[in-house]
Amino acid sequence: MNALAAFATAIAVGCVAWIVASKNRRPRRRRHFREPVPGLDVRGGRFWVTTVGVGLVTYLVVHGLTGLVPVSLVPALVVATLPKAYFSRKRSGRLAAVQEAWPDGLRDLLASVRSGSSLPNAIENLALFGPVPLRDAFHGFGVYSRSLGVVPALEMVREDLSDPTSDRVIEVLILAHERGGAVVPEILDDLATATTRDLWTMEQIRTEVLEQKINSRVVFVLPWLVLVAITARNGAFREFYSTSTGIFVVVVGGVLSLIGVLVASKMSAQPPEPRVFGGS
Repeated sequence: MNALAAFATAIAVGCVAWIVASKNRRPRRRRHFREPVPGLDVRGGRFWVTTVGVGLVTYLVVHGLTGLVPVSLVPALVVATLPKAYFSRKRSGRLAAVQEAWPDGLRDLLASVRSGSSLPNAIENLALFGPVPLRDAFHGFGVYSRSLGVVPALEMVREDLSDPTSDRVIEVLILAHERGGAVVPEILDDLATATTRDLWTMEQIRTEVLEQKINSRVVFVLPWLVLVAITARNGAFREFYSTSTGIFVVVVGGVLSLIGVLVASKMSAQPPEPRVFGGS
């Protein structure tokens, strides 16, 4: 019966984990599970299965150690939010790699243009010999530019990246292509300098907020690790947290911990840069 009750509660935890992971979702239409989740490099089906699965497994593991439902709930809910953080981090890493590659890529374009190559040919060569993140981003540029034109091909790359820094760079490349002539090297040189300066500023901002994020996570996790450790064995602690008073303490502590994490996350979060030249 205890195992059955634990499994039933785990199913309930999975449902709650689903809600917690989707709290920031604002869908404008019904989305299919095979479609990518907005803001994440993962399809909906894989995302939701991972979210609910890790929540259920965490609940069952902690419940197996402690035998206490309240103590098992908070770690399960917290772990259920980790897949979103992981996939968001993965996407941020991909975009950061592209951002960091732009200065070198622009200097490659500048060298090709100064050597006599046209800007479209220089961009096509960038997909073959440029920095690796830009090769992946521009791998289809040659085909699209010959079939649709240079500007539509650049716009397709811009929407695929969906990044404010890339938006600015590609918009200037479109302008340089339309203007043409001797002004192209000057535009590329100024763009490489400005992009390098922007990336240096963003790196400074990320470094300053990193310590706050680490401290907030550690302060949240440590008390719950201690709670799981002291209730993993039979004794006074497990007996206390099995009573109504102990459950009340866990609930209040969980609510206060979650509020603290939300406040710390809001305070250390960087406001997203709007995409002026691209889609929302």
